[in-house]
Amino acid sequence: MVQKYQSPVRVYKYPFELVMKAYERRFPTCLQMPIVLDCQIVSDEVKENGAIRNTSRRCKLAVEAPYLFKKLIGLDVVYFIQNNFLDMRARSLNIEAVNETYSSRIEIFERCRYYAHPENPDWTCFDQTATLDIKNFFGFEHSMEKMGMKQYTQTTLKGKEIIEFFIEELKKDGITSAERWQSCETSENDVVIDVQASNLSSRKPSIAEYEDMLDGEYISKNLGELEPLQESKLLELREIFKEANLTKIPDYQTMLRFLRARDFSVEKASQMLQESLKWREENCIDQILSEYKKPSVVVKHFPGGWHQCDKDGRPIFILRLGHMDVKGLLKSIGEEGLLKLTLYICEEGLQLIQAANKSNDKPVLSWCLLVDLDGLSMRHLWRPGVKALLRIIETVEMHYPETLGRVFVVRAPRVFPIAWTIVSAFIDDYTRSKFLFYGGPDCLHMKDGLEVYIDSEAILDFLGGPCESLVHEGGLVPKTLYKSMSDEDADNDAPVVGSNNGSLYTSVDLKPGHIHEVVITNNDPKSVLTWDFDSVKSHLHFTVYRTTVVPMSTISDASMSVFDWTGFELDKNYFRVEPSLVCHAKESVQGSHVMNHTGHYVLQWICPPSCDNPAQLMYFHEILSSANYKGSMSSLQSGISVMSLNSR
Repeated sequence: MVQKYQSPVRVYKYPFELVMKAYERRFPTCLQMPIVLDCQIVSDEVKENGAIRNTSRRCKLAVEAPYLFKKLIGLDVVYFIQNNFLDMRARSLNIEAVNETYSSRIEIFERCRYYAHPENPDWTCFDQTATLDIKNFFGFEHSMEKMGMKQYTQTTLKGKEIIEFFIEELKKDGITSAERWQSCETSENDVVIDVQASNLSSRKPSIAEYEDMLDGEYISKNLGELEPLQESKLLELREIFKEANLTKIPDYQTMLRFLRARDFSVEKASQMLQESLKWREENCIDQILSEYKKPSVVVKHFPGGWHQCDKDGRPIFILRLGHMDVKGLLKSIGEEGLLKLTLYICEEGLQLIQAANKSNDKPVLSWCLLVDLDGLSMRHLWRPGVKALLRIIETVEMHYPETLGRVFVVRAPRVFPIAWTIVSAFIDDYTRSKFLFYGGPDCLHMKDGLEVYIDSEAILDFLGGPCESLVHEGGLVPKTLYKSMSDEDADNDAPVVGSNNGSLYTSVDLKPGHIHEVVITNNDPKSVLTWDFDSVKSHLHFTVYRTTVVPMSTISDASMSVFDWTGFELDKNYFRVEPSLVCHAKESVQGSHVMNHTGHYVLQWICPPSCDNPAQLMYFHEILSSANYKGSMSSLQSGISVMSLNSR
């Protein structure tokens, strides 16, 4: 496979004629380029009264290759033929170089250009392209191509440094300017040393063509540090989209993000970006900032918003996930509505990145996310909510790659490792490396950690900082806003549950003194049993047991159970594995237990005989396999939802 390289445009802030004087000083050798051992002029032709000069050189180069390859080829030096075509009238120098050594096995072709800047005649532009094709090289063709192109690109930046060096040398000699070539009649005294060089067009780019090129200064200001080969890949990708004759060609920042997402594979990045552009058109993404209006439930209950910037100038988005009623929002605006809200935020992020990039001295190419997990519980692992989250992650990674600079995860509770185990499997390794975790309630310690990346005055008050938070705290979404409710559920002010409608939640009515038990058979040690339930009409007692016998799941009178309503064990074959708790009316309980043993586990709910009214129970349980759960906790106790407590 032919390896290609194309450089961005490099600009010397010196006139073309002065740059040419500096260029001539690099021959036959210079200390800055030790690989060049010698350069001998083979032919030189000057005509049209000095306007045109064509020069050929035979250059001797040291072989920069591992010892093994040097032994294989039996050479320590190689020879190249360099042809220079100088047009002082057009103020351009075109250079072509091809290898003479091993030309039957290896084809190396390089083209460089110096030319007057189209917009500023006192500046000079430089660009270069190269191809390397190894046809037959002892079975090492692919390895040698990659190694050769890598070493070539490492030396490309030295060229600019050399010109700068020799311009300084000229200044030391008192040469700070050079006269431009003046037209006059052609004389018979034109110097012709050798007429061997071929003709080559010396046309310099027009202003329109130059504006479409990738300028070295533009890179440093807008894209940051790039390796020469990365710059080349960016130009190659740009050329693909130019040839596609698109109405709007993606900007360099966008193309760079997609290249990074595909490890600078032009083919893969091109396919990914083309699919994303098609997706944007089909879903009218370019109009989302002007057309999307946040539903009232989002305005009132979505706990997220933009804050200030981090120390690198990145905009920060705050998401108080622990205060987010995932179920309520999902039932109010649906999965599509939650996805559209996310896309709106992502488009806002791109807009803020562009603004930050213009106002900062250094490139800003991404934004930060600060996720506050205070209040996170198993309720947030509600299966439809997790499903929606995974779809959002997939969509964002596909169409907004490399827009996330850092992710600060703060106040992570004990339940977080399970959530992270589920979600992180769908996040690529590079993105996961951007996550920084600050767990526990110690705001002072957390504040100290955040101050490494965020100015102290920008740290929010709920994290121990002085900055007042303008982000909505979320809270429980009223069930009256649920769109996916039946009339019966609306009358009961309850979530959509029951096996008759295919929901994940099961609804059970319990009379005072009755018990409901669910039996789970476990054949996977270290798997995790999770639960989420609501008590709608009355309070319930809840306990988790392990048993060595085979129980039966049923609704029964408390007097018929192996337990009494206080949770007292009446059978030595049953072992309580989680503390009993009381769930009051309209509260939600989430929890989990690592099932270290095989056998049977029992989830038990009791409506105490002392209750005046029957209880309505809505519950859901799930098992996370040991293969997917990589947490280190031996047990996560059940907890009552903070939002449900606030709603009482």
